[in-house]
Amino acid sequence: MPSVLIPLPEGFEELEAVAPIDLLRRAGAEVVIASLSEQLNVTGRNGIRLFADTTLSAALERNFDCLLLPGGPGVKHLRANQQLIERVRRQGRDGHWIAAICAAPTVLKDAGLIPGIRFTAHPSVASELPGLISDQRVVRDGRIITSRGAGTAIDFGLEVVSALCGEAVAQSVSTSIGA
Repeated sequence: MPSVLIPLPEGFEELEAVAPIDLLRRAGAEVVIASLSEQLNVTGRNGIRLFADTTLSAALERNFDCLLLPGGPGVKHLRANQQLIERVRRQGRDGHWIAAICAAPTVLKDAGLIPGIRFTAHPSVASELPGLISDQRVVRDGRIITSRGAGTAIDFGLEVVSALCGEAVAQSVSTSIGA
């Protein structure tokens, strides 16, 4: 069973977190939701609160097959967290999966992972990410998966399921939700 760490900052984009969490759990993955702060209740950009499983500092004590970064205004908190930036670098260096949606590919840029890969992101961060592929909903390059935003959250989540659990499992999950 693959393991996935999803750090949630205040102001995360709810669809970009919840859709992948739901799809990954349907696929049988172990999903650990980690609050960036010591508070386990984390409020998204639209006022929806999620209760995290643990804190990021506690979660970083173990390894995960995938690190998934949701977007939204809370990305600024992801970018400011040096422990997280170092984990992103280590995930890349160790050949583990990294998934980022919306503005979260800027975290990959901060970690030095963007040069030399194909990626997409939300148009609002295009000026920060030269080379952004704007005409694809999801881009998978090696072990990095990126996506454009809330409107692509299901496609993104299914791509992560495919990468971690296999295409047959992703197809089964897709069929089960009527996608």
